[in-house]
Amino acid sequence: MSDQPSPARSFGSVADAYDRGRPGYPAEAAAWLVGDDAVTVLEVGAGTGKLTEALVALGHDVHATDPDDAMLARLRARLPDVPTSVASAEGLPAADASYDVVVAGQAFHWFDHEVALREIARVLRPGGHLALVWNERDEQIPWVRRLGGIIGSPRQPRNAEPLLASPYFGDVAETRFRHWQTIDRTSIQDLAVSRSSLAVLDEDRRRAKVAEVLALYDDYGRGMDGMQLPYLASCFRATVVDRPATADAERSDETSADADAGPATATAPADDDVLLIDFS
Repeated sequence: MSDQPSPARSFGSVADAYDRGRPGYPAEAAAWLVGDDAVTVLEVGAGTGKLTEALVALGHDVHATDPDDAMLARLRARLPDVPTSVASAEGLPAADASYDVVVAGQAFHWFDHEVALREIARVLRPGGHLALVWNERDEQIPWVRRLGGIIGSPRQPRNAEPLLASPYFGDVAETRFRHWQTIDRTSIQDLAVSRSSLAVLDEDRRRAKVAEVLALYDDYGRGMDGMQLPYLASCFRATVVDRPATADAERSDETSADADAGPATATAPADDDVLLIDFS
């Protein structure tokens, strides 16, 4: 068995670099994802709180979850009033029909989609929706494409295809928002180290990759003035149309059926001398 962490669970070891080096989300993207009215939001895969911060600024009541407590520790430091839970998308810490919106930023591609979408549909209120967003570097720009060649471009699809195929959700709306992140010689190193493709490397190989990134920055960068790294925030949302049957509902149905059937009575044995006792 390999001692290397899986890419999906590699971020906790680089939580500080992730928090410093990753971009935030534009306010207009957060508003499109969740809406203008204040609502209850369950954030899945919240990480260090990049999207959480934008949602809270818009006045939403957010409960942030992530499977890695090291990531949530950074979120708690930034947003101490936001409730948090260590949890995965496949086992959400919420009652049935308890949230208006479930949102995931930079995380949906890591989910077990069949299990997670069923679980998300369970916790959404009727008429609630799931919102997804990914920040993607605009690699049409030559130097950004070179950066992607060093630190890696996304391998998992960043799209809503599993959502389109789900029986629990309706039509998927989508849009994009362009924004920029100011980076300098320090933050571009943090950006590189925070990538899962580097986080799973041994120290020597990671150091070599960072050296390549610094050489690229020195070729294209502007010293202390930094550079503008272009991003596209790709956003998707879909309304829940069917909620799965839950264990609680099934137990409730069984209890009702038992009540309708009346009290159970012990069956009389063949021996006439045996006393019949009703244990109901």
